[in-house]
Amino acid sequence: MSGTILEMKGICKSFPGVKALQDVDFDLRAGEVHALVGENGAGKSTLMKILSGVYRPDAGEIRLHSKVVSITSPLVAQAHGISIIHQERRLFPALSAAENVFAGRLPRTSAGLVDWERLNRQAKEYLDLLGFQPDVRTPVGELSVANQQLVEIAKALSMNPKIIIMDEPTAPLTDSETEQLFAIIRQLKARHVAVVYISHRLDELRQICDRVTILRDGRRVGHHLVAEVSNSEIVRAMVGREIVERFPKVVAPRGPLVLRVKDLSQKKRLKNISFEIHRGEVVGLAGLVGAGRTELARCLFGVDPFDQGEIEVAGEPRRIRSIQDALKAGIALAVEDRKRQGLVLSMSVRHNVTLASLEKISRLGWLRLGAEQEIVQKQVRDLAVKTPHIDQLVGNLSGGNQQKVVLAKWLAKQFDVLILDEPTIGIDVGSRVELYELINDLAKSGVGILLISSDLPEVLGMSDRILVMREGSLVADLERGEATQELIMQYATGSVDARVERCGR
Repeated sequence: MSGTILEMKGICKSFPGVKALQDVDFDLRAGEVHALVGENGAGKSTLMKILSGVYRPDAGEIRLHSKVVSITSPLVAQAHGISIIHQERRLFPALSAAENVFAGRLPRTSAGLVDWERLNRQAKEYLDLLGFQPDVRTPVGELSVANQQLVEIAKALSMNPKIIIMDEPTAPLTDSETEQLFAIIRQLKARHVAVVYISHRLDELRQICDRVTILRDGRRVGHHLVAEVSNSEIVRAMVGREIVERFPKVVAPRGPLVLRVKDLSQKKRLKNISFEIHRGEVVGLAGLVGAGRTELARCLFGVDPFDQGEIEVAGEPRRIRSIQDALKAGIALAVEDRKRQGLVLSMSVRHNVTLASLEKISRLGWLRLGAEQEIVQKQVRDLAVKTPHIDQLVGNLSGGNQQKVVLAKWLAKQFDVLILDEPTIGIDVGSRVELYELINDLAKSGVGILLISSDLPEVLGMSDRILVMREGSLVADLERGEATQELIMQYATGSVDARVERCGR
């Protein structure tokens, strides 16, 4: 590693009702990967948005190559060689992947027209580095969340930055996609590019990071060489307490059948899917990106139609052709893409929490404000949502706290089946444990849970049974005691060819 290229000194930033950063110091050396960790709302993203010109600090100074600079906008940051991959994707859904990679910088012909051939070729060069499979001319709105993330990463790389900020870059990625990203980060280090790496996946720090800075409640509470600090020490500094059990799984009594899916098919995406979930059971659903996990969840929740198949909830056949049908049947879905599909960002915490349960807080078309406030305050308290007040706009919360509001919305409503699609993306270690304990409580209350996750330790740690999908088909149904990461990946990649007979038992 070379010398220090960035110094942030005494950085302060406040928002209405919240002190996001208080006298925070942070520095960066050329050719290093510096991890920035902390709980949701600790100030990580705020600090990096200041560095990338999205926010301006209330106090403090920024030095680049020992010179004080004023970074007043993202364009100024780019001019200084600073690029950021935001936790919340900032893409144009109607434009192609290639257009998004070079948004605002489209190559032109001598006549001033867009050079489409050069655009697609150059975008493909960056996207190929990341293992991007779709055609670069595909509209971003038609891509999976994981592929959208790859477009975001390619966009940042295409700016040839000297400093690149990665805010939860691997959250929606598979293990193989993560390895491809790590290979690129190592190439960047070799070219003396500095990387700020924000992640809640502490195991990744061991693989790719040199130093780690820890934030808690807007203050810097730790700074270490990664090789000289343990994960438990990092967690203790992050949350201010000891986390004893990473996956505090409690096996609930298995009750009667609560969800039965038989021969569900959807065009070429889903092929004769059959499985069952009992009350008190947590069933994990694993598979590579594109295997059909989210497509299955959307069909079960009535978002997308399916061509054939039967669904039973609590022993009763249900015709699910809309979200309203699913809600009446007692099925709830916490979606993967919370910003676009799980929340109304321009509405308050209060209104988002009660969005799915208005019948509980209304009478003759009028809202009962006292009942609404009681429900919302209970959910905010139980889930430890960090917000100055329940009328705060959800769009102003951190990503992890937004995810908690998504869950609060469903907990305010009664349901028999809860589908959790990548529920811990962007959630810190302490909040994850709180979520896992919530899953335990829901299972003990008799709810059947379908846990969709790309985090295999999470699936293994919290599931009673594990289903594996590959190319739209269900290829394995494994008991908790027999499942391993290696076995799941063998089924997910097709290295185990035989379909397990007990799928849908």
